[in-house]
Amino acid sequence: MTIRCRALLALLSLPLAAPLAWADGYNYPTEGRVEYVLSCMDDNGHDFANVYKCSCVIDKMAASLPYDEFVDQATFSKYATLGGEGGAEFRVDQAKAQTKKFRALQATAYQACGLGPDKTPTAAK
Repeated sequence: MTIRCRALLALLSLPLAAPLAWADGYNYPTEGRVEYVLSCMDDNGHDFANVYKCSCVIDKMAASLPYDEFVDQATFSKYATLGGEGGAEFRVDQAKAQTKKFRALQATAYQACGLGPDKTPTAAK
C-alpha cells in the first residue's frame, strides 16, 4: 500500500472525532478537505506526520473562512501567476486582494500546525 493510500485512509478515519472540532467553524465537505490535505502533502512530503499537520491546516482555515470563500480565494491564489490573457482575471485588484488574504491565512495556519515558515505553501512563494 502506498504512502498516499495510507494517508488517505488515515484521513478518512478522522471524521469520527472531528465533528466536535468543526462545531465552532465552517463545515467543509470531506472531498474539499481531502483534496486540500493531499495537495498540502504534495508540497510538504508524504510522510505520516504530514497527514495530521495538513489536516490541522485545513481545520484552522475552516474555522475562520466559509467554504465558498475558501474556494474563491484558493482559486485566485493558485492561478495568480498564470500568464497570458487566460490569467488576466486573476491579476485584477480584487483577485490580488483575495490571493493576499488566502496566503496570509494559510501561512498562519501552516505555522500554527507545525509546518512553520520554512514550509510556506508553494503557491505562496
